[in-house]
Amino acid sequence: MKVKIGNYPNRLMCKLHSNYMNKKYGYVDWPTEHTRFELCLEWLDDRVQDFYNVFNWLWFDRREQKIKVRIDPWDTWSIDHTLAHIVLPMLIQLKETKHGAPCVDPADVPDNLQPKKQTKKQRDNGETDSTHFERWDWVLDEMIFAFSSKLNDWEDQFYSGKHDVYFEELNDGSGMSELKHGPNDTFKEDREGMQAYKDRISNGFRLFGKYYEGLWD
Repeated sequence: MKVKIGNYPNRLMCKLHSNYMNKKYGYVDWPTEHTRFELCLEWLDDRVQDFYNVFNWLWFDRREQKIKVRIDPWDTWSIDHTLAHIVLPMLIQLKETKHGAPCVDPADVPDNLQPKKQTKKQRDNGETDSTHFERWDWVLDEMIFAFSSKLNDWEDQFYSGKHDVYFEELNDGSGMSELKHGPNDTFKEDREGMQAYKDRISNGFRLFGKYYEGLWD
């Protein structure tokens, strides 16, 4: 497999006004009434953007994102394993660099992450509840856990001891043999723990499918 995906095409954007306002007031607290200087800066910003738009129309808006994908025969022998090598680092980077979070169904998260009751002011202002972003972090962690497990021999942790087995011929004249455990057979298998671990992996993949369209930065 060989995948090469270029950056999204950019456009020329004038940010004189927005950069000044963000620096002075912050990103969400711009006043409704501007000073004379701010109005002049906004007018200048618009004129520069008009000039930029000529070049955007001539060149930048005509470009397309460059994507090249080559699939080799062996890539589809185990697609779930192949894709895990790609999806896992992307999920890790998304969690580290994300700037927002989609709405997460409360039924998908533990009790301690259930939405807290909001005040009327919070609802009127469109504010998120106190665990909104924590819910998305938890969902991403479960996705990362699932894909990470796909690339590891996670079953080994549920086996302990060693085998001491042998075959002993039956005395019924059939020539058949049965499996016997020797005195040094200490092998044990934690089936309950393995099933719980497997269920968590399956849930991580379920969440990946459910929130696939929420995987944006």
